[in-house]
Amino acid sequence: MSLLLSTAWNAFRHTNAKKLIFEIKKTGFQEVELSFNLTSSMVRDIAGLVKNKEIRVISLHNFCPIPDGIKRCAALPDYYSMSSLDERERQKAIKYAERTIRTAAALNAKAVVLHTGRVEIADHTKELIRLYEKRLKGSRQYSCMKNEMTRERKRRSGSYVSNTLKSLEKISRYAESLKIKLGIENRFYYREIPSFEEIGIILKRFQGGSVYYWHDTGHAQVMENLGFTPQKDFLDTYGHQLLGMHLHNVHGCKDHAPPCKGDIDFRLFRPYVTAKTIKVIEAHYPATGQDLAKSRLLLEKIFDGRK
Repeated sequence: MSLLLSTAWNAFRHTNAKKLIFEIKKTGFQEVELSFNLTSSMVRDIAGLVKNKEIRVISLHNFCPIPDGIKRCAALPDYYSMSSLDERERQKAIKYAERTIRTAAALNAKAVVLHTGRVEIADHTKELIRLYEKRLKGSRQYSCMKNEMTRERKRRSGSYVSNTLKSLEKISRYAESLKIKLGIENRFYYREIPSFEEIGIILKRFQGGSVYYWHDTGHAQVMENLGFTPQKDFLDTYGHQLLGMHLHNVHGCKDHAPPCKGDIDFRLFRPYVTAKTIKVIEAHYPATGQDLAKSRLLLEKIFDGRK
């Protein structure tokens, strides 16, 4: 049972891709997902390692490499939003998503993970998290903020979701032509696309093509903790179209902890995972190499039915 490690774990500690990959291999991983914070030169160097069979790249996280002219510290997956009402920005989102897909094909990867934009409203997710951390979930203040977030997003989402679908029409055709699968990832911030319902809209629109569901365990758990959709509902509803998973743990509403440390019982995911599911550990600093090795063993036992 193969597990990948995302380069999100150590990318910011390196400017030399060979050293980055060497550090990952020391933890015992032979396959990786390339994260969204790698420069063009780093990706070229990784391509050389792939050619020499020193590492296997299975998936890429859009945008990879970083879009032209963008500083590494600012290079987020939705720096250019495919839902934007600014046509120039939307076209750039398409352009650099297609470059990621080309890069995936050149690296013999299978999939690209996409963030599919946002509804341009003030986002109060972090404010809600602060109330949660103060143990005010269920208070009048908490309920009012959560309800207002829900109403505002529903009221404003239409044109943004339409633009996401419009962008995906072009991106998915391009991916299909290069035999790359696209994973639509569930999100952390409430204003981001797709919501739980919007995942269904996207999958129905592109059924039978290159578009699939990508489940992020940490994002889903944070949404459940905040009182939105339970994690299991995502998997029960969209698990039959599951392409891959980002596997990381949470402490309350702090995500990207190594799977071996945190609140999530990863046995929850065993019924939904098959041999074909792309399984990526997406732990961030300060996770250690030891944490990652321990997490790999834990997940192998769970997904192989030994725990």
